[in-house]
Amino acid sequence: MTNTIIPETLWSTVYQKKVIHPDQLITRVGELKQKEKKIVTLNGSFDLLHAGHLQIIYEASLQGDVLILALNSDESIKKYKSPSRPIIPLCYRMEMMAALEFVDYVTYFDETDPRSLLKKIRPHVHVNGTEYGENCIEASTVIEGGGKIHIVNLIPGLSTSSIIAKIKLEE
Repeated sequence: MTNTIIPETLWSTVYQKKVIHPDQLITRVGELKQKEKKIVTLNGSFDLLHAGHLQIIYEASLQGDVLILALNSDESIKKYKSPSRPIIPLCYRMEMMAALEFVDYVTYFDETDPRSLLKKIRPHVHVNGTEYGENCIEASTVIEGGGKIHIVNLIPGLSTSSIIAKIKLEE
C-alpha cells in the first residue's frame, strides 16, 4: 500500500470550502438568508488563538444557524494594533478558524473596523466581548440592518496582548 495523498484531502484545499472571499459575501449571505438561516457574525484578529477566543467563538455559534467569522487582514491589524502584529499571518489564521467545528464560514476585511463588512452581511446577531459592550462601534450598523448585539463575558487574563507580555517576561 502506498501513501498517496489525494489533492482533495489536503487541508490546504479542504479549508477553502469554509472561506468566503469578501467579493462573494453579498451573494453567499443572500443564499443563506433565502434558506431562512439566522446569520451570526463575529470579528477580530484572532492572533495567537487561545481559550478565550474559543469561548467567544463557541458562544457566537449558539446565537443562530450560521456563524460567519470575519478576520482583520494583516494590514488592518498593523494599523490598529502595532506594526509588529499580527504574529500569525491571515492565511494561517483563516485555516485555524476554518478548522473549528462551530465556525461555518470565514472571511476577512481590510478596514480597521468591520462596519462596512457588516453593512454587506446585515447579520441577525453580531457578537462582541464585554470589553466593547452594547455600545460598540458596530452597534448602530447592526441595529440599522435589523440585527441585535450579543455580548459575551470574557475569560480574565486571556488575551493575545497579555500572552505576548508574559512571553516577553520569560525572555
